[in-house]
Formats: sequence, C-alpha cells, structure tokens
Amino acid sequence: MRDDRFEATYLIETPLDPAKIAEIMAGEQSCGTFTRVHGETDELRQRARATVEAVETDPTPVDVPSLPNAWLDRKQVTGPWRRAHIRISFPVANVGTNLPSLAATVGGNLFDLGEVTGLRLETLTLPSAYRDTFDMPAQGLAGTRALTGVTQGPLIGSIIKPNVGLSPEQTADIVEELCGAGLDFIKDDEICADPLHAPLAQRIPAVMERVRRHRDRTGKAVMVAFNITDETDAMRRHADLIAREEGTCAMVSLNWCGFSAVQTLRRHTDLVLHGHRNGYGAFSRHPLLGISFGAYQAMWRLAGVDHMHVHGLQGKFAQTDEEVVSSAHDCLTRMSETADDRVMPAFSSGQWAGTAPVTFKEIGNTDLLFMSGGGIMAHPDGPAAGVRSLRQAWEAVVAGETLADYASTRPELAHALQRFGA
Repeated sequence: MRDDRFEATYLIETPLDPAKIAEIMAGEQSCGTFTRVHGETDELRQRARATVEAVETDPTPVDVPSLPNAWLDRKQVTGPWRRAHIRISFPVANVGTNLPSLAATVGGNLFDLGEVTGLRLETLTLPSAYRDTFDMPAQGLAGTRALTGVTQGPLIGSIIKPNVGLSPEQTADIVEELCGAGLDFIKDDEICADPLHAPLAQRIPAVMERVRRHRDRTGKAVMVAFNITDETDAMRRHADLIAREEGTCAMVSLNWCGFSAVQTLRRHTDLVLHGHRNGYGAFSRHPLLGISFGAYQAMWRLAGVDHMHVHGLQGKFAQTDEEVVSSAHDCLTRMSETADDRVMPAFSSGQWAGTAPVTFKEIGNTDLLFMSGGGIMAHPDGPAAGVRSLRQAWEAVVAGETLADYASTRPELAHALQRFGA
C-alpha cells in the first residue's frame, strides 16, 4: 500500500457485474458521480479518483436478495445475485486528518447505492504515517496497567448493578463493596450517565471518596469508569471533575456521541477513555449490511480511545465467538509503526470463571479487561469470593491447569463451577 493512499475492503451483493459496481463505488466516493461531469478532467481523475485494487467474486450466486431495493425494482432487474469482495484505495489528500470525513468517504452513500442489495464495510487500513496524524490513546494498555497497578494478568472488573435508580450514596456503597472485593476496574452501566436521582456532580465525589479511602487503606487504586456520555461541553466538565477527584477513567457511549465529540474529549483530557460500543449491533448484525468490527474499531482508535468493548466468549449477545476473538485481536494489533497505539479489549456479557479458559485459549494473552456481573455479584459466597473465583480461573489457565483440578483446593472457584457451570 502506498503512503499517499489508504484502503477499504467491502463485501457486496448485486445482480449486476461486480467489477462495474466496484468502479461505481470508487467514483461515487471520490471525484465522480453516476456520470462524468463538467470539470472532471483526466488530470483531476488521476490525482483524486479512488482506485479499484481488487475484485473477488463468489462463483456461487444466491437466489434471494439480502435487502430490498426499489431502484432495481423500478428497472425490473432481477437475480441471480452475486457476492464479491472489493478492495478500493483512496487518496489521503482527499480527506486529510479529518475523521468524520474519512468515515463519510469509506461509508457514506455507499450504503444507499441502487446497484446493490447488500454492502458491508469490512476493513480499513491506513499507512502508518497517515495513521499517526490522528489522535492516539492517552493511556492504552501500558497506561491502564500503570494506573491500576496490574502489571500482569487480565484486569478483573465488574459493572454497577442495579443499572439505574441508585442514589449517589447508594452507588458509593456498592463501589466500596466492590473495591473491598478486590476488583481492578468498576464501570457504570451504559444507560446510567447523569440521571436526576444520581447526577454526576454528586455521584463522582461520593464514589471517589470511597475509592480514595480504599486506596489509602490498601494501596490499591481501583479504576472507575464514570459514564459521562452527554453533549461535548458537559463531557469536558464531567471529565474535569473526575480528574479533580483523582479518578482515572471516563466511559463514553461512542455511537451516540460521535467521532467529533470523542476527539474533542480526547484532546481535553488524559483520562482513560473507556469506549462502549452499545448500539453497534445496528451496524453489524446483518451480514450484508453495515460495518464489521475491524473497520469500526480502526476509526474509533483514530479518535483516541483507550479501551474498546468486544463482548464476550460464550456470552449472552448475538455475536459469534469467532467475531469476538477477531475483535479482540483487532484491538491488540498496532496500526502505527512508530507508536504503541493498541487499545485494551473489554470483555463482558455473561462472563464468569468458566469462560476464562476459552478466552485465554483464543486470545493467547492476558492483555484484556475481563468484566463479570452475575459471576461476581451472584457468587454463592458473596462478591469477594466471586472475584477470587475469577482470579483463580485465570491463574489456572495461565498455568495450563484445568479449572476442575485447580478448584480442588480453592473453594471459591469450586463453588462458582457448581453454581454457574450448569
């Protein structure tokens, strides 16, 4: 790949010639439209037009289109429909260091093209020098480990429950209990940001008073991800309050704040930005529509986030285990040749001690945040035992032992297997 171009790959479905559709896509997302226009000189096209680099067509057509299409219906175009993988390169100069414009270039109107009955953005690859012009994580893997004091092994975390309805003091009570249970990380739920019954202006000081008390007593600085999702100025105010209270992390619902707001927040604070992807299923669940996680995480990393949610193996959501594994590997793959811009994959959704073995086997390392709700709070011996069961499970898998053997002398893990194993 040339230093002056970046690339995107797509999966498309069409009843037309995929090679011709690829050229339409390249023109639509660069200097052209459905027809050549006045002023679109050969020199301009050579300099600014996107280029089709590859088209690989699936030899087996399908009989039913994946998505409805009024444009094709009007033209009375029917199947069979063919699927193809397309790789297109774009001039860096068309975009510059402009993340919303980059997203509009590789996505934008492509999802509405009349010639396709399916289109999915799969990957986004930038030259290292171009990637380096965008924001970097302020903390990333190394900073998160330094702030929590967890030098090796996964970070063990949990989520404040009930999701909403608690007062600031009630929230602080739960955080105090979770700190005492031995957690490294605690986060707000994505639907609890700045509610009337627990505004951040009260909740942050109340929670951090307990966190500091625990730190002063034990030496352990637990990281709390306060959900500051809001309009941009409010997020900056909330981030400043977290920093004044000696907090280290802010959580943002990425899809609902948008690239620009998260970039502004990144440039305003060096707090860890815990990127929550809630709503991502709307972009990804249909296999012939939307954005795959590879491209999705690449764009959010250009906004400077430090953590990215990937869901969990054998979890409660719709993603396959293969997608979760691929997502985690994407987060842990450097996009820059000059800086460590890896972000920490955050596992959640139905995780407990019993999902540690498959997670370690598939990810191959412990550079991850492993969050458990019920696996901690519903442990039969209480939250502290729930946390110990998770740590024991990870000790076992790293040492190459089975959970059953390791549990023979560790009642917390044994009781977790008995309670949740069925």
